[in-house]
Amino acid sequence: MITSNNLLAKIGIYIFLIIGVLLSIAPFYWMFVGSTLQSGEIFHLPPKLLPGTNLAENFQSLSESIGITKVFFNSMFIALTYTVVSTLISAMAGYAFAKFRFKGGNGLFFIILCSLMIPSQVTLIPLFEMMVSFNWLNTYQAIILPGLAAPFAIFLMKQNMKAVPDSIIEASRVEGAGEFRIFFSIILPMTRPALAAVAIFQFMGQWNSLLWPLITLNSKEMFTLPVALSSLIGMARIDYGQVMLGTTLATIPIIIFFLLLQKHFISGILGGSVKE
Repeated sequence: MITSNNLLAKIGIYIFLIIGVLLSIAPFYWMFVGSTLQSGEIFHLPPKLLPGTNLAENFQSLSESIGITKVFFNSMFIALTYTVVSTLISAMAGYAFAKFRFKGGNGLFFIILCSLMIPSQVTLIPLFEMMVSFNWLNTYQAIILPGLAAPFAIFLMKQNMKAVPDSIIEASRVEGAGEFRIFFSIILPMTRPALAAVAIFQFMGQWNSLLWPLITLNSKEMFTLPVALSSLIGMARIDYGQVMLGTTLATIPIIIFFLLLQKHFISGILGGSVKE
C-alpha cells in the first residue's frame, strides 16, 4: 500500500525530473525557433517562443554563404568513414591486447595509455608538417587518418574484450576457425555494446572537430560544418538566423546517431570496468 508520504515523494521526484527535462530541452527548442526567425527577431524582448516564417529564407541565405549541402556532405562522409574505420581498428587492437600474449605487449599498451596525457595541441605542428610532405592538405584523408588509432577507444575495447571467455575462443580454434573468423563472427557480436559506445564517442568527436580541420582545410568546398559555421561568425554582419539554422542542422545527426545506439551505450561504458 502506498502511503501519503511515499506518494508525495514520488510526485516530488517526477516534478523534479520534468523540470530537469524542460531545462535540458529548452536550449534545443530555442535554437530551432531561432532558425525560423530573422536575425533581429532573435533579440526581441520579450523573446518570441513560437516558430517564425523565415526558415526557407535562412536556408537559402545559408546555402549562399557556405554551401550548406556540400558542407553537410563533407562532415557526414568524414565522420562516418572515421567512425567505422576507427571503431574497427580499436576493436582489433583491443582484441589483440586482451587475448594475445606477445613480447612487449604490456609496454606498448602502457605507451598507448600515456599518450592520453599528451595535449592534442602539441601534435598539431608535426601533423601539419606530415600533411604538407604527403601533399594531403585540403583533402579528406588529412582529416580522417591522423586520429584513427584512438587511445581511449583501444583501452575501452580491451577492457570489454577481457570479459569474453577464453574457452569460447579456444573452442572455435579447435573447430578450425581462423582468427579473423573468430574476431568477426564471435568477438564483435559479443561486444556490440562496447562498439556502440566507441562509435558514439568517435562520431561526436569527429563531427564536432574544429581546430584540426580549420588548420588543414583551405577551400570552402572542403569545409566541414564546424569550420563553415565559424566562418559565419567572422563576417562583418552576423546573420544569427543563419547561425541558428546551421547549428540546428549540425546537432540533428548527433542526436539521431545517439538515439540509434543508446540502448548499447551504458552497458558498453560499464563493460570497461572489468578488472584485470
